[in-house]
Amino acid sequence: MPVEFLGIAATHDGSETNPRSGAAFDKEYTLKLARAHEDHGWDRVLFAYGSGSPDPAPAAAFIASRLDRLQLLLAHRPNVSYPTFAAKTFATLDRISDGRLTVHFITGGNDHEQGREGDTLTKDGRYSRTREYIEIVKRIWTTREAFDHEGEHYRFHDFVSDVFPVQEPRPDVSFGGSSPAAYEAGGAEADIYCLWGEPLERTAEQIEAVKAAARAAGRTTPPRIQVAFRPIIAPTEELAWEKAHRTVDRIKTLRERGGASLVRHHRRGEPENTGSQRLIAIAESGERFDRALWTPTAAATGGAGNSNALVGTPETVAQALLDYYDLGVDIISARGYDLLGDAIDFGRHVIPLVREEVARRDAERAAAGPRGLVEAG
Repeated sequence: MPVEFLGIAATHDGSETNPRSGAAFDKEYTLKLARAHEDHGWDRVLFAYGSGSPDPAPAAAFIASRLDRLQLLLAHRPNVSYPTFAAKTFATLDRISDGRLTVHFITGGNDHEQGREGDTLTKDGRYSRTREYIEIVKRIWTTREAFDHEGEHYRFHDFVSDVFPVQEPRPDVSFGGSSPAAYEAGGAEADIYCLWGEPLERTAEQIEAVKAAARAAGRTTPPRIQVAFRPIIAPTEELAWEKAHRTVDRIKTLRERGGASLVRHHRRGEPENTGSQRLIAIAESGERFDRALWTPTAAATGGAGNSNALVGTPETVAQALLDYYDLGVDIISARGYDLLGDAIDFGRHVIPLVREEVARRDAERAAAGPRGLVEAG
């Protein structure tokens, strides 16, 4: 199966290592970065969500109206709008983009961050709400008749939308998390299940947990699996590791200054979400795992989001990604620290290597016929 690559659709040039140089929404930079992804082999980009950040939906519409091929992954928190409204927004954006939209639903792993926009539900309550929200959005996308809804979190009557997605039967739904509640909700509702980069053994365990949750929900086809990394590449191994250590030093320096320049603003202290807790625990157990996984970047950020690195030459990082592909991962999320330069370098030097090897393996399996497919599985 072909592998896909997801990048970041940042609205300014700031990162964990670089203070942003201008406004939170820099229209020219947003387009430049998206175009770099489209021109260098990436499949889609993520429009992330933060309580004080620019609204990702109009940013995605802006890019969709100017680029023809790049697909869009729109992050959305259910607490910020009613599902009837959100479903119309998503359908309209799928129309604007000619069917290039996927929606990533964020339950929210930090009470403080959720509370910034008035969300007071407990974590378990948020997962329950997200699952109900996704069910409603899917129904609105695919139902031409008015219907009522009486649920735990939402109630409405006689609703039918007049705008429907281009994609049939609907756009894909993306979901992530590392807790049992996340596996249960995402295993039941997601088309794509998103994980942060962990050692191969732990990633395999999470994939099996997602599959088990999907089976428990009565699904015969589990979600596709996406895994996210922070690649740090250079022409030689020595240069890559020098770059990696400079990166961590820079992260620590900016955090010591107060962290105001980071792309996402995280409350200090111990993380509440299971995914970040796992990243910290892995970092405490060691710095290097498998072929190229490196944890000090995660430790330096306090396990903030996608933060484990893959370090090495393009060939080393490509082989590391293929190790995850062999586990059943077919969507790779990658984001560097120099957002624009790293997107170009990764697209030029890593993506072609991975695609070429995946195509070779797929061709071998196809040539082997049914017996080869059984043996490969």
